[in-house]
Amino acid sequence: MSTTEQSTDAAATTDHWDVVVVGAGTGGCYASATIANAGYDVVILERKPASEAGHIACGDALKGAADFPDVIPKSELEPAFTNTDVDHGRFEIPQEDAVLEIPIPGELAVIDRREYGRRIIEATTEAGTDIHYDTVVTDVVQDDDGRVTGVEAIRDGDARTYEATVVVDGAGSLSLLQDRVDFSTSTFDTNVDYTHFSSAYREIVHVDEPVEWSDALVIKPTERSAGYLWYFPRTETEINVGLGFQMSEEPMKLVEDLKRDLENRDEFQGATVKDKLGAALPTKRPHDSAVHPGYVAVGDAAGHVNPTTGGGIAGAAYAGAYAGEQIVEAIDRDDVSEDVLWRYNERVMDHFGARFAALDVYNILVMAADLDDLTGLIAAMPGDKLSEALYSGSANVGWKLKLETLYKSRGHWDTLRTLYRTKGRADDLLAHYETYPSSPDGLAAWQRERDELLDAVYETTGADPKY
Repeated sequence: MSTTEQSTDAAATTDHWDVVVVGAGTGGCYASATIANAGYDVVILERKPASEAGHIACGDALKGAADFPDVIPKSELEPAFTNTDVDHGRFEIPQEDAVLEIPIPGELAVIDRREYGRRIIEATTEAGTDIHYDTVVTDVVQDDDGRVTGVEAIRDGDARTYEATVVVDGAGSLSLLQDRVDFSTSTFDTNVDYTHFSSAYREIVHVDEPVEWSDALVIKPTERSAGYLWYFPRTETEINVGLGFQMSEEPMKLVEDLKRDLENRDEFQGATVKDKLGAALPTKRPHDSAVHPGYVAVGDAAGHVNPTTGGGIAGAAYAGAYAGEQIVEAIDRDDVSEDVLWRYNERVMDHFGARFAALDVYNILVMAADLDDLTGLIAAMPGDKLSEALYSGSANVGWKLKLETLYKSRGHWDTLRTLYRTKGRADDLLAHYETYPSSPDGLAAWQRERDELLDAVYETTGADPKY
């Protein structure tokens, strides 16, 4: 805390920082490391004790680490990589008695998420970031013009005010901060509902014998289309097993699906459970805008998660680095307005936000589709094209493959027709996101056109409006 002043009165302690980051997750750590490297005083406020920081519910699959922002070198992360032999997905479809092998593009690894969390925290402290553990943020401070100027918190039981030029919200999908900020003076996205989120529950399970699919990420639909099971091998004998489901569904019934599946799989007979944990994650499009004067949201707090796979580490890493770079520029210019911070939104949308928004169209389809029809159709699709759609938001299918798929999908042609039309709607939406505005002034018109495209999505899929 080299240039930080502190003043104490009878009511509370007040700290002064250049930047306050709430949450020591991926987005918060990458943002803080970027800002600290530029010479500014940064503090992360983390509600957990030091021994638990970085321990969160996660599928533990990490994609594309070789291309992560180099503010935290890959060499710092590699000790957390426990399985680098995974190279494809294994989609089990019991309704069709089928298994679909899906290639996954780019570098892939399964990690020990707790060790990964510890390593990114160490990296950001080495860059010069302070971390205050056992610190729970209770409110946000704004000036008369609406600019965020800090947060109120409880640290070790004592009230504390953290004043800052910029606050970074890395507090997760259900961020308290966004309930506290008055966003009426900006375009920050407040069109967010609990139904836009999924709950995730996972266990770390040890088995006696190596599993046969230690080179694959195993996915299996539940008996309801709103949920899925996963089996991700950290090692040949340590498996991250989990369940994801929309918050609009009844959780206990879906957890029973996971329990029943574990009991029926031979490889898990006699297994022991090491760790159990749950969390919420966004399965929605990224926030239309994640900036407000003096305030930037990153990672899960801004919807930076692939809505079809639930993968959020890569998006959070890039969002954190982009946010950090834009915050540095804003502080250098002595202007932390929405206009100056806006470039962060543009970089997110250009890199992965547009793709994630297009992928959300398929989430909308799944929520409205008949599960048996949908899984039957997926079983007939080429695995490489399904992979392309899952990770890019679209896929190019030649006439030969179209005819093969048509032949194999007999009995599901109505669903195939809907899927084909939905792909067209997703392509239209992807193209529109590529015209994301260069300033807040253009957002309202852009949103109107986007919402018209979504109306076409709802008409095509038969789904109820999501937003």
